[in-house]
Amino acid sequence: MTLSLLDRGRESYQETWELQKDLVKKRADGETVADTLILVEHDHVITLGRKTTPENFKPQDIPVFKVERGGDATYHGPGQLVGYPIVRLATPNVQRFVRDLEEVMIQTTRSFGVESSRVEGHPGAWVKGRKVASIGVAVTNWVTFHGFALNVNVDLSYFALIKPCGLDPEKITSMKQVLGKELPLEDVKAEVVMRFTEVFGYDLQQVTSGSLSPPQA
Repeated sequence: MTLSLLDRGRESYQETWELQKDLVKKRADGETVADTLILVEHDHVITLGRKTTPENFKPQDIPVFKVERGGDATYHGPGQLVGYPIVRLATPNVQRFVRDLEEVMIQTTRSFGVESSRVEGHPGAWVKGRKVASIGVAVTNWVTFHGFALNVNVDLSYFALIKPCGLDPEKITSMKQVLGKELPLEDVKAEVVMRFTEVFGYDLQQVTSGSLSPPQA
């Protein structure tokens, strides 16, 4: 299987969200024959998933988006690596897809000395009772979008603006907080790409533009 990688650098949430929806439609309609992984670092933003309740969110001074993914409110910002897999599911098993995303997060963090693991009923990667990576996906026509957010060097104080994933903000951690030092985001990004291709069984095709055409056979 071939995977196209779109590394968007740092980009506004609105722009990446529109790109996701465009790629999902193209993948579902067969205009693109490869799955895609978008990697991005967002400006400060709060997103509200389908399970967000009023007590978990109050209006803030930073942009807010109500989106299609599962889960509750969360924060994205500088120092956090966000991944959006646009993947046509071979079998209609969303739970398996989420478990595989968890495995990517767990393997990635462990490769840097952050011993994360699963907590049943709370998708993501956890370190000693604190969440270091969050997962929230949406599926349309069996094509996935939205995805994961890995807290690398992110400013954790912004999570106090909400109840992230319905949790106390103190339950959120970062790789920086666990290790006591910042990590080069590009190094973590490279590790995520390697682990993602291994876990899902892809061959990687590098793509740099925002529009995709089918790879050559």
